[in-house]
Amino acid sequence: MSQELFVRNPHSILEALKGRPKEVVEITLPRDRLEGPWLQIQALAERHRIRMSQGSKDAPRSRDRNRGPQGNPGRESGHGALIRPKSPVSIETLLDGVTEQDRGVWMALDCLQDPQNLGAIFRAAAFFGIRGIIMTTERSAPMTATVYDIAAGGVEHVPMVHAINLKQALEKAKEAGLWILGTSEHAKESLAKVDRDRNWLVVVGNEEKGIRRLTEESCDVICSIPPTGDGVTSLNVSVATGILLFHLSSN
Repeated sequence: MSQELFVRNPHSILEALKGRPKEVVEITLPRDRLEGPWLQIQALAERHRIRMSQGSKDAPRSRDRNRGPQGNPGRESGHGALIRPKSPVSIETLLDGVTEQDRGVWMALDCLQDPQNLGAIFRAAAFFGIRGIIMTTERSAPMTATVYDIAAGGVEHVPMVHAINLKQALEKAKEAGLWILGTSEHAKESLAKVDRDRNWLVVVGNEEKGIRRLTEESCDVICSIPPTGDGVTSLNVSVATGILLFHLSSN
């Protein structure tokens, strides 16, 4: 059984309750007056008969010995919820029903290692209605509670695939009718010139090294986001992803 995650962001907890309430094990409510999403969390928890308690008033906001993977605070740091991780889907399930008439955008993450970047990308992907994310199983940040918190509910709305071999997954995407768009700050073609009237699968790479050579060989197009200012020539991967998704998903 997958290890339960202690998620603190109320938006993440709320979306999990809406979509898969049976996977929410226990909720610790804030001791102070409930407001905003916590009111909805309490109502849904009562409806689904999920165990609830109140956080300790004297509980520390953070404590190193209680921190879980990637620095996410443990249960003693206050309110939150124990949630079972969302299950991945198969590449076949993700690509089922792809048609040229129903234009959409998918993503692949080639060895992203920062959980905060991963969470921010899931949030952006949900915001822009991305159809799914393919992730490498090796040399990648795991789906920790930090990812769920940063995603603010985005993980619940974007199907994900854990691919042992990313190149093979990209080939299957091509067979299904997707075009593969690689990204590199060194690419000569600008994102502005990319044809948006296609089913694109966007590949973003490692924070330091970018996409790998074998991954790049599977791409139909490699593009960059050219700077328009002076002094800064590159973007954080999650920021660049947001720009890419906005451009490709805009009508």
